[in-house]
Amino acid sequence: MKTPMDLQGSTSTRSQQAASEISAFGRDARTVPADAAGLDRSPVPDTTDEIFVAGRWVRGSGAVIESVDPATGRVFARLHGAVESDVDLAVDGGRRAVASSGWAELLPHERAAVLYRIGTAIEANIDRIAALQTADTGKTLVEAGALARSAAGTFRFMAAALETMEDAITPRRGPFLTFATYEPMGVVGAITPWNSPIASDAQKIAPALAAGNAVVAKPPVWAPWVTLLLARLAEEAGLPAGLLSVLPGPGRSVGDALVRHPGIGKISFTGGTTTGRALAHVAAEKLMPITLELGGKSPTIVFADADLDQALAGVMFGIFSSSGQSCIAGSRIFVQRAVYDEFVDRLVAATTALRVGPGTDPRTQVAPMVTREHRDGVAAMVDDAVRAGATVLCGGTVPADPELADGAYYLPTVLTGVANSATVCQEEIFGPVAVVLPFEDEADVVAQADDTVFGLACGIWTADYRRAWRTARAVQAGTVWINTYKQFSISTPFSGLKDSGIGTEKGRDGIRSYMNQKSIYLDVSGQPLPWAGL
Repeated sequence: MKTPMDLQGSTSTRSQQAASEISAFGRDARTVPADAAGLDRSPVPDTTDEIFVAGRWVRGSGAVIESVDPATGRVFARLHGAVESDVDLAVDGGRRAVASSGWAELLPHERAAVLYRIGTAIEANIDRIAALQTADTGKTLVEAGALARSAAGTFRFMAAALETMEDAITPRRGPFLTFATYEPMGVVGAITPWNSPIASDAQKIAPALAAGNAVVAKPPVWAPWVTLLLARLAEEAGLPAGLLSVLPGPGRSVGDALVRHPGIGKISFTGGTTTGRALAHVAAEKLMPITLELGGKSPTIVFADADLDQALAGVMFGIFSSSGQSCIAGSRIFVQRAVYDEFVDRLVAATTALRVGPGTDPRTQVAPMVTREHRDGVAAMVDDAVRAGATVLCGGTVPADPELADGAYYLPTVLTGVANSATVCQEEIFGPVAVVLPFEDEADVVAQADDTVFGLACGIWTADYRRAWRTARAVQAGTVWINTYKQFSISTPFSGLKDSGIGTEKGRDGIRSYMNQKSIYLDVSGQPLPWAGL
């Protein structure tokens, strides 16, 4: 469930949670009281009413954004958002900053030194970042801390890649030397999602800065605070003023102005497919490069020969971590018929035992969803599936615990009894809802897995490495995990196929995606061209 034209990121694949978060299936309590473990409900730090425009902290001129703690339903901070004119200020300021600071002309290791310092600053503030992110999005502190560590690693990796990046002397085809060089685009835009704020921020901002650009970031209205904190840390780490702006505000106004601005050389967007398609139209009109990381309906395939303990743990992590709010969530679970009944029974038992509660409680496994409105949208999709014939084996409702009544909670849900063509199997739910389907053999499951408009990710569980390889190559997905799930490395490229996006992020070439390629020919003959007859 996504806000179609909000131009704010709504999905992400950077939820690198600790492996321990998927264990402890056998605990007897189903929900965690909101006041358990002496939870601290003191005011969240780093929430001053300022946005970051071209190196200046100013009060925004836009409407007030109220940030609500998903665990309690309480407003914990207010912020005046950005308006369209702030985009002009940010882009103009970015252009001036690139020129006046000499950022693009610095030697690679000199720019890299700043990126290293930003990564160090993030790492030194993990607890601070995690507390803010949990209050803003409802995530568990475990996941929020992991995302912060991932962001620190991203800045360090991009710094190292920048220091070792090489231009190319291409093979000679005549009396000249030929060079392939790369130059910054100038000012680029980054539209980031609410479900993994700081990790997605880093994944766009770090390579764009490494490439020598200025960046205008538009965080989601639902979760602006961590991106603003990242800007403060970057400022403290010595990033020249004006190279980074952070403009929280509505996608329909601020996001649209950013995408259409003639001074923006590229947009990188993570969010819904409908919005991504609209952005691609604007980019086509501008002849502007764009990277889109969009939705998914990822299959998880359990073959009969799989280690079912390992598969169960991975399937649970793939769909229920992040409360299912992940574009790579393994929401379609295909189980080979020979072990289907056994696996479904074990899945339901394990799902029922998951602990639902606030993200601040260390015992919580499934935290609240980002807003009650989003939770209600997920519930409506489950209700529609039931009316269409689906069977709810567990979950399918909000928790009965009165201590959780004010939060945006939804019990982890397992559905069966529908065909792969059903709406619940074809549309992204973006919540803790899994559909389990049987399959006969390898050919059958590949056909079903690929029968979707999406092509983002896939999980495969089998003891047969030959089958694993064949299936991984056959399934149409940008990322495939074999006997694991939802594991990421900044050094490994990430992309989506079909309606899951265009372009590639991460990896050594992630920096190049924010640069323009230029070819240079240098004559070595000293002779005039023969055409003129001279």
